[in-house]
Amino acid sequence: MILQSLAGLPAFLVYFCTGLIAIVAYLFVYTRITPHNEFQLIRDNEPAAAIALGLSLLGFVAPLISAIAHSANVLDCMVWAIIALIVQIIVLFLVKVPVPNLSARIAAGELAPAIWLGLSSLAAGLLNAACMIY
Repeated sequence: MILQSLAGLPAFLVYFCTGLIAIVAYLFVYTRITPHNEFQLIRDNEPAAAIALGLSLLGFVAPLISAIAHSANVLDCMVWAIIALIVQIIVLFLVKVPVPNLSARIAAGELAPAIWLGLSSLAAGLLNAACMIY
């Protein structure tokens, strides 16, 4: 019975590692695009940066979960992960329209712009995830 349960372990490991690679890639790309240094701000105990980055990460992971659950194979999953990353980058630029100095305000520790960016990223990610039903 245990062997039957473990029959799916190789597929689990492949998709889990694929997900981790996608997350690392997302964080690498996203933190290079933003003008402020999220990880340095987080190391400096700046909650605004942690809120914005953490919620944007959730906004990426939601469609990644959907891609893993619905993809035909790992390559298909990675294609949809790239689409999820592109959506998050678009959101980053769109939320700057009403708040043009968004990055500077997050770097300065202002919570409202960080929450605006983070929740906008999460909302777009949830919408993105819902649309990944194919």
